[in-house]
Amino acid sequence: QVQLVESGGGLVQAGGSLRLSCAASVSTWSIYTMGWYRQAPGKKRVLVADISSGGVTNYADSVKDRFRISRDNATNTVYLPMTSLQPEDPAVSSCNARIYAALSVSYWGQGTQVTVSS
Repeated sequence: QVQLVESGGGLVQAGGSLRLSCAASVSTWSIYTMGWYRQAPGKKRVLVADISSGGVTNYADSVKDRFRISRDNATNTVYLPMTSLQPEDPAVSSCNARIYAALSVSYWGQGTQVTVSS
C-alpha cells in the first residue's frame, strides 16, 4: 500500500515557474520510481518525468530542458521544479510511484492542476 500526497499546482503566466511536490507514505515496501505524469483534456496520461531510487531520470523530450526532477529518499519525496512554462503545458499532473515488489502496479495521487496563461 502506497499513499501519495501532491502539492504545487496552480496558475502561472507563460514563462513562469512552479514546483510540484509529492510525498509517498509507505509501510514495508521499497519504492523503485517516483515521478509525474500529465493528462491534457481528451488525451492519454503521459510521462513528464520520473526518477528511480538510484537517481536515474527520465523526461519527456518536450520538458527535459526546462524541468529537473529530484528525489529525497529519506522522506520519499519527489520534486519537480518547472521553469519556462508554456501554454502547451497545462494539464492535470499526477504523482506516480512503483515499488520493487510489484513493478507492474502503479500508485497514483489525486492529481493537481497546472495552468499556464498567456
